[in-house]
Amino acid sequence: MILPALLLSFCPSVALPPASPPPVQDPDKKVIVDERPEVKALFDELATQLKAKGEKDPEAIGLIDKLVQEFPNSGPKDRAAIVKQVSDCFDIRRTKELEAGVPDDRVYIAAAVALGTMGPESVKPLTLLLGDKNTRKNMRLQQQLAAALGKTKSPDGLKSLLMLLKNKDAPMQAAGADALANYFDATLDTRKAIFEELLKTMMDQKAKKDNVTDLEAQERWNTISGPIIASLQKLSGHAETDPELWQRWWNDNKKKDWGAKAG
Repeated sequence: MILPALLLSFCPSVALPPASPPPVQDPDKKVIVDERPEVKALFDELATQLKAKGEKDPEAIGLIDKLVQEFPNSGPKDRAAIVKQVSDCFDIRRTKELEAGVPDDRVYIAAAVALGTMGPESVKPLTLLLGDKNTRKNMRLQQQLAAALGKTKSPDGLKSLLMLLKNKDAPMQAAGADALANYFDATLDTRKAIFEELLKTMMDQKAKKDNVTDLEAQERWNTISGPIIASLQKLSGHAETDPELWQRWWNDNKKKDWGAKAG
């Protein structure tokens, strides 16, 4: 075999191909390390605090907040593991009350808020927790779970949120309406589909409230109408408060272009 240097001594006109330059690394691009030991250490510490039967729940909530901060800088394995650890907080049991009639749901609320920042990985557990038999009697927690699911803005959360508009409890209907406002930057077809369901819910309840002397119908209207109107405004970019005028606006604009983004 003739070495390149020897070849050049006989054929000075023949040049070797230039060496490829080393790859240039973008200085602004973060290198994400997955399965980090510091994240695993937070998991272990959280598990220890949760075992203290509520006495260390403030510390546990602080650790949940640290996991929220770690989540956006994590690789796919750590992200999935963080969501699981936070979701597992709902498996603990707190039987004591903070005061008469007030359940100790501090860790659950913190976990729900945290999961709202962890989409799309958190969509599945949030969907399962909505209406879960162990927590469905806690209206405050269920409302927070609905809010968290909305904040993920995931298309996979839409079905559960739209189902809340038919919930037997007015506060949950209102929570669903509130959460759906987060989809103001979804595709136009999605926004229109959500808008139509919200409008239908509002007009159906208005008819019940107007045509029946029923205190429950009036109270439900008082609970859901405000959140629905606020979400209609957010989704459409149109300012209106009167239900009949909303119906007229929809009839005139449902086939028109509302723009790429409302809100």
